[in-house]
Amino acid sequence: MSSEDFAPPARPTAATKRSFPGARAIGALILREMATSYGRSPGGYLWAILEPIGGIVVMTLVFSAFLRSPGLGEIFPMFYATGMLPFVMYTGLQGKIASALNFSKPLLAYPTVTFVDAIFGRFILDVMTQLLVSYIIFGGIMLIYETRTTLDFPLIFESFALAALLGLGLGTLTCYVFTRFPLAQRAWGIITRPLFIISCIFYLFDTIPEPYRSYLWYNPLVHVVGLMREGFYPEYDAYYVSRVYILGISLVSLTLGLLLLRRYHAELMHR
Repeated sequence: MSSEDFAPPARPTAATKRSFPGARAIGALILREMATSYGRSPGGYLWAILEPIGGIVVMTLVFSAFLRSPGLGEIFPMFYATGMLPFVMYTGLQGKIASALNFSKPLLAYPTVTFVDAIFGRFILDVMTQLLVSYIIFGGIMLIYETRTTLDFPLIFESFALAALLGLGLGTLTCYVFTRFPLAQRAWGIITRPLFIISCIFYLFDTIPEPYRSYLWYNPLVHVVGLMREGFYPEYDAYYVSRVYILGISLVSLTLGLLLLRRYHAELMHR
């Protein structure tokens, strides 16, 4: 036996020391988020499912009264679900992450909890919630109706992943902006209010005449929705989708947001 067999164990590195407290902090923040967001109202998680279901039902009733058939397929609920659920994935994440610092400010006073933990705690919980809601809604529609859709799971998961990454990126950037400039949150709400109309939830990108179609292309949610619909309707060719464009916006926003929060998070905590 060599002397190496009796050597003392290597001293834990800084990364090793940080990993377990970081994981525990994120887990605790997720549990706190679940308790505060879904545990205070009767029904809890049930409302997270009923809200998008109610939106699909209402829109189905309204638009089926004026249109004979949806843009794709034969039933309105599936067509609107393929547009609304990736949209809700993005908006839910962006809004949750944007308020992560203010929501977790009391816990950020502890040295083992960082702003990264607060952001990723909310990100993980909301992604899991939205995926569960989407699974229930898509599954329910397919059980109730004869949708005649062919699911392309790689495209569907890619659409959800890009929506989640976009929400994480813009949410992290707006987390700094909203905390530093509180009035910016109201301005953001006004600016982004038309997103529900201009994200191709109720219609197809191909049906928009020029030059408005070219302007609409710069809305990254149009690409996310188009990818989702291509995953459900094999006859639909979302030729306009640019994954590089979505990744560019998401990663640049995420990087800039993390750099700003790292530089100013201590100052923001005392505002």
